[in-house]
Amino acid sequence: MLFSELGLSPEVLKAVEEIGFESATEIQAKTIPLLLEGRDVIGRSHTGTGKTAAFGIPAVESVDREHKNTVQTLILCPTRELAMQACDELRKFSMFMPWVKTCAVYGGADIEKQIVQLKKGANIVVGTPGRVMDHINRRTLKLDNIRTVILDEADEMLNMGFREDIETILGFVPEERQTVLFSATMPEQIMAITEQYQRDPVVVGVEQKSRTVDSVAQYYYDVPMGRKTDALQMLMLAYEPKLSMIFCNTKRMVDELTEQLVSKGFKAAGLHGDMKQQSRTQVLNAFKSGRLNILIATDVAARGIDVDDVDAVFNYDIPQDNEYYIHRIGRTGRAGRSGVAYTIASGRRQVSELMEIARYTKAHIERRELPTRDEVIAAKTAAVTEKVKSCAASGKYAEYEQQLEALESEGYSVRSIAAALLGMRISKEVRTVPEFIKPVFRTEKGGKGRDGGSVKVEISVGRQNKIAPNFILGALVDATGMTGKNFGKIDIFDRFTTVEVPEADKEHIIESMTGTKINGQKIKIKLYEGKGKDSADRRGGKDYRNLDRKRDFKRGSHSNTAGRRNSRKYQ
Repeated sequence: MLFSELGLSPEVLKAVEEIGFESATEIQAKTIPLLLEGRDVIGRSHTGTGKTAAFGIPAVESVDREHKNTVQTLILCPTRELAMQACDELRKFSMFMPWVKTCAVYGGADIEKQIVQLKKGANIVVGTPGRVMDHINRRTLKLDNIRTVILDEADEMLNMGFREDIETILGFVPEERQTVLFSATMPEQIMAITEQYQRDPVVVGVEQKSRTVDSVAQYYYDVPMGRKTDALQMLMLAYEPKLSMIFCNTKRMVDELTEQLVSKGFKAAGLHGDMKQQSRTQVLNAFKSGRLNILIATDVAARGIDVDDVDAVFNYDIPQDNEYYIHRIGRTGRAGRSGVAYTIASGRRQVSELMEIARYTKAHIERRELPTRDEVIAAKTAAVTEKVKSCAASGKYAEYEQQLEALESEGYSVRSIAAALLGMRISKEVRTVPEFIKPVFRTEKGGKGRDGGSVKVEISVGRQNKIAPNFILGALVDATGMTGKNFGKIDIFDRFTTVEVPEADKEHIIESMTGTKINGQKIKIKLYEGKGKDSADRRGGKDYRNLDRKRDFKRGSHSNTAGRRNSRKYQ
C-alpha cells in the first residue's frame, strides 16, 4: 500500500517522499489507520518491519498545534540507542511540521541539556524508563496533557526489569489516553499490562515467513563506506550474470546508481515510482528481451515483474523490511533453476541489520571476500584466451587470413599481430574493473604516530554539513581498517575538519578515504596545509576525541545489557 493511500497530511507525505520511501510495510499499512483513529493497538512485530514509522507517523500527525508547547505523546524504549534512533526518525517525518518538537531523554547523557529541551516546549518525548522517571521526580517532565503512550519493544523492557517503572509512569498519565504496545513476543507479563492499561485493543500482527528460497545461495560482502558501487561493479564483472536485478531503498539511489553503471558501460536501466508508464513499459520489455541485462529498482517498482530467468539479485541497500529481503531474493531461483543473492553492507550497523534478517528468515547468509582486481583480470584474460582457441580450432575467421598475410608482408610477425589483437580484446574487457583497495587491518601496537610522528589530514566537510565527531571517526575506521585509537585530535570547523593521523599511514588513509561519503556527503581528503588556511573558519575548534574518551570512561561500567538491567537509573 502506498503512503498516499493512508490519509496522511501533505506535510508528512512530503517528508516521506523526501526520505525516499514509496510504500508502507505490512505493519505500517495495518497500524497507521488504526492509530490515526485513536484506537489502542497491540503490535506483534519484530525488529526490521518498519514499526518505528508505524507509530512515529501517527504520533507527529496527532500533535495538537493549539497546545504545541505541552507533552502530548510519550514513547518508552528499552535502551538509549533505540530512543535516539526513534527520535531521529520522528524528526525526519516531521521535517515540514515546525510545530512538532521532539526530545529524547535517556541515561548516559547530560540531563541539564535534556531539561533545556523540555522547557523549550517538546510535545513528543522519547525516552528510557529510568531517565523518564528521573525527569518526573525532578518535575521537569509533566505528563498531565499526554494523549498517547507508546511502549516500544515492551517484552525487552520487561526482560530488563522495567515493569515497575512502566507502571509508575503510567500512573502519572491521564486515564483518557491512547495506549499502544509493540512487542515481538506476548508473554504473560505483556498480556497483564494490556488488560490493565488498554481499552479494547486491536491486535495487529505481521506474518513471519519461516524460510527464504531454498534454491538461492545467499552471500554478503562487508565493504568500506563509500565503496559500495565499486564493490557492486567488481561482483558484476567477476560473476557476469546474464540477467540480474539490483535493489535500492530509494528512488534517488536508483537514479544515481543507474547513471554510474551506465557510465561504466553496463547495460542497465532504473525502475521506480516516479517514472511514466510508457518509460516503465519500455524498460521492462528491454529487460525481459535481454537488451538490458541489469534492472535497478525499488521494492515497490519491482512488484509485478514476472521474469523466470534472473540469475542473480544484488541488495545494494539493506532492505527496510525483513519481508522485503524475502521478496527480493525470490526474484531469482525460479522455475526449478538455481539462483544467487548478494548483499553489500558497509560497517557494523548494516552487517548487524543483515544478521537480524538472517535470524528472522532462518536463512544462512555466508560472508565472502570480494574478488580482487587481479583475480577479475586473470579470469577475463582466461575467458578471452579460451574464446580465441575455440575460434581458431573451428576456422570461423579463416576469411581474414588474407589480411594476416598482408600484415606479414609488411614485416609484422604472426606472434606480434596475435599479441596486439589479444591485448586489444583483453584491455577492452578489463577497462571497467575498478581499483578496489581492501582496507589493511592494522594492530594498535604503538598507537598513533607509532613511527615517531603524526600529521593532520583535512576532510572537506564541517559544521555546515551537520558533521559530528563520531561520523568522522566511524568513516575513518571503516575505510582504513585501523582502530579508533590510531587517530588523534579531531577539530571540526565550519567548512572542513582536521584529524591527526600517524605520519606513516597518511598515504594509506588518504587513498582509502578518497571518494567515500560521510553523512551522505562525498568528501575530499588531503594533507592539512597549515595554520594559515582560512583563519575565519578555525574559530571554535574542539578536541572532540578527548571529550569522547572522557564520556566513554564515565559511562563505561554501564555499557552492557547486564549493567543496564542492574542500573536502571542510568537509563
